[in-house]
Amino acid sequence: MAPLTPHWHQPSHPAIQEVRVAADGAHAFTTKSLARVALPPFALFAPMSSPPCTPAAAPTYATVQVGRDQHINLNSDLLYINHSCEPSLIFDTSSRTIWVGPRGLQPGDELTFFYPSTEWDMAQPFACTCRTPSCRGRISGARHMPREQLAGLWLNRHIWDLLAEQDAAQDAAQQQQQQQQRQTTTRPENGTSSVSSAATRPGLDGALAHHMMASVSAAEAAYKAARDALDAYRRTLPSTAPAATANGNGTKTVVLPTSSASVPAASTNGRGHGQGHSPANGSAATIASVAGATRRGPTSRELSGEMGGDTART
Repeated sequence: MAPLTPHWHQPSHPAIQEVRVAADGAHAFTTKSLARVALPPFALFAPMSSPPCTPAAAPTYATVQVGRDQHINLNSDLLYINHSCEPSLIFDTSSRTIWVGPRGLQPGDELTFFYPSTEWDMAQPFACTCRTPSCRGRISGARHMPREQLAGLWLNRHIWDLLAEQDAAQDAAQQQQQQQQRQTTTRPENGTSSVSSAATRPGLDGALAHHMMASVSAAEAAYKAARDALDAYRRTLPSTAPAATANGNGTKTVVLPTSSASVPAASTNGRGHGQGHSPANGSAATIASVAGATRRGPTSRELSGEMGGDTART
């Protein structure tokens, strides 16, 4: 590429800068700037004042970015200061000043600055040939560089602001992606959970609570259905239990299903025959014949006199 044809008086900074132009083939040229002064670290090298600097309508390879959407034309030999990943100068766009870098300057040192310190998205990216140990390779602006490649270098305020906005946008996109993953469920296979592995604790707890409530409701419905079925089955069975009837004298008589004979039950008021106790020894006064059975004479105990011979035939 042919060097930019200057429209300003040259040399523009003869006391501090020497510009060299070298032919690199038939139609290619390279330019570089050398220091003509010795300056300590962070000393003032040159101002970027206006004039000669003017606002640029659009960014080009010859402009310098001085704000979020602001660019300027240098309109001087400062344009020939090349890029380096280990620069000798600092372009401070907030104060419109060029400072000496942390190593200081000696006559003959090449004048360079780190282009991504001012440029967010360069109009013409290029492969860096600074050959320094920390060379970043392709240079296309701070927007496209990993944070570790920007670490340790001086950056302008508008670059820091744009980097912060970029980080915030990336964080928001990541959070949105995680939210979508939490809301996504996968089909269970081989005993795996139906809840996405990316689900966070609040989403997982909500899903478990929902499934547990559904399980409890289903269990309650199943229990009620089983209980209703059991009750219906019991109503179809014949009644085999003895029924208790009142005989009007304060006692209950248990009616046996095979006979009209009955056995008096205990008194409902806790007293037998009004004497405060129940009859003992199975006397005929309290025991009725069962199933129509009759006495066939004295028993062996009666004949032996154990029962006093006071049995009576019925």
